[in-house]
Amino acid sequence: MTRIDQKTAIVTGAGNGIGRAIALAFAGAGANVVVSDVLVDDGERTVNEITDAGGSALFVAADVSDALQAENLVSTTVHHFGRLDILANNAGIGGSRLRLHEVEPDDFDRVISVNLRGTYLCTKFALPHFLAQSDGRILNTASTYGLIGAPNAPAYCASKGGIINLTRQLAVDYGHDGIRVNAICPGYIDTHLGRRGPQLSAEEFATATAIREKAAGMQPLGRQGQPAEVAEVALFLVSDASSFMTGSIVTVDGGCVTTFNYGEASN
Repeated sequence: MTRIDQKTAIVTGAGNGIGRAIALAFAGAGANVVVSDVLVDDGERTVNEITDAGGSALFVAADVSDALQAENLVSTTVHHFGRLDILANNAGIGGSRLRLHEVEPDDFDRVISVNLRGTYLCTKFALPHFLAQSDGRILNTASTYGLIGAPNAPAYCASKGGIINLTRQLAVDYGHDGIRVNAICPGYIDTHLGRRGPQLSAEEFATATAIREKAAGMQPLGRQGQPAEVAEVALFLVSDASSFMTGSIVTVDGGCVTTFNYGEASN
């Protein structure tokens, strides 16, 4: 079993979905976990799941797009646990499902701000601690949408593509300092449509779920993944088991970016 005993990790966007699964996996592998989210109730629920299982966790509310809140997240972590070893930049939003000319500037800016600027800010404030101890592991949650073009998601694709190349750039700048930086690119993962799900009516939710399941069914493994399957890869990438990996962009997508899928046209 992969272990990260006595490490302290921040996981942003850890109230639900993939972030929650990563937080649970890190705690189960022996880490102290700082759970962060803008959704207080959901974040505290994740903390309770960890502590009820005998783990160590703390909740810190933070909008990662805000510099003061991102800095407070890191400083609170170090003050409470005495150190910081792992940063999992997972917080993200999807944005409007429109073509670019239909997207309002404020909507585009918000997606870039949370997804890309948030990754930059949390990393900026974590790096001095990693540099001081000549060790640190950063895991960025990108997406298959950062590797390929996808319909009606210009801001999301741009933000995730930015995270992918920022990951590579950080690996170049900080490798000699003992800091490893990698990214995961999830594909179709069954998160009950994430933060978008609660905003939909029952009918809209059923329709969106059916579309997603159909799309996932056309991928090589023929199904959606589970958040825990992504979390296992995340745990590997922040553990010593991946000690010779940095700047790696790891897909966890059931093979969806490996093939040009003709879908119904091939039937």
